[in-house]
Amino acid sequence: QVQLVESGGGLVQAGGSLRLSCAASGRSSYIMAWFRQAPGKERGFVAAISVSGSSTAYVDSVKGRFTISRDNAKNTLYLQMNNLKPEDTAVYYCAARSGIVVIDKAFYPYWGQGTQVTVSS
Repeated sequence: QVQLVESGGGLVQAGGSLRLSCAASGRSSYIMAWFRQAPGKERGFVAAISVSGSSTAYVDSVKGRFTISRDNAKNTLYLQMNNLKPEDTAVYYCAARSGIVVIDKAFYPYWGQGTQVTVSS
């Protein structure tokens, strides 16, 4: 079992930056990922990271702008978001699973409550 708590969301102008954090309780040996859900849309994959942090995956729309990282000593996952666009507006969720990195949300049993990111044009 793991509990996840996101923070760091807010309102930012287009072109700005935000850093999301996700504090995890319990052991740190989980694959961690970020998903997001915009109003009226399904929750979609954003980025994922391996246990060691050596392997990452991103959805094409955020490549070059977002960076996922983790600090296992602090049991914390991060998402650095730069050059934000209005289409990045969504509730951002962190998620955890055992095993390998996957992008399908159905394979993540553990979820945080989400943090709102709003990008104004």
